[in-house]
Amino acid sequence: MKRITNPWRGMEGYHCYGCDPNSPQGLRMEFYEDGDEIVSLWRPRPEYQGWVNTLHGGIQATLADEISSWVIFRKFQTSGVTSKMEVRYHRPIHTTDDHIVLRAAVLRQRRNIVDIGVRIYDLNGELCTEAVCVYFMFPQEKAHSDFHFCECGVEAEEANPFGK
Repeated sequence: MKRITNPWRGMEGYHCYGCDPNSPQGLRMEFYEDGDEIVSLWRPRPEYQGWVNTLHGGIQATLADEISSWVIFRKFQTSGVTSKMEVRYHRPIHTTDDHIVLRAAVLRQRRNIVDIGVRIYDLNGELCTEAVCVYFMFPQEKAHSDFHFCECGVEAEEANPFGK
């Protein structure tokens, strides 16, 4: 598994709620490429609860949306926008867990429309949430000129976000 480099890190005006590593109130997600999948190990915090010690469903949807965008960035080297999202909650995720794991991959592509499947697992590896995000991809020229997209690469060294 290789860590995906964040091409916007340090860019003036970059304050993404999902992936800005310096956002005090944001999710500060990091991403890894594992074959066809994009993976994120994310640490829940108490301020993201909906009910006592339970991760808010809207935060789960945001996590799914964000990792889906990184599938587009990395696998297609462009950007886009979410046009539709369906989320299915199977079991609660606890904000007291040390971490959760998100996995996302392309399910289907129809020209510039991409369906991305997302699975969110709790600390014990139990499937808690599934989502399908439908993305409209921009042509690479538009992504570069209008949305400051630049290459989304990976670090040379293998990474192990799980610390095992």
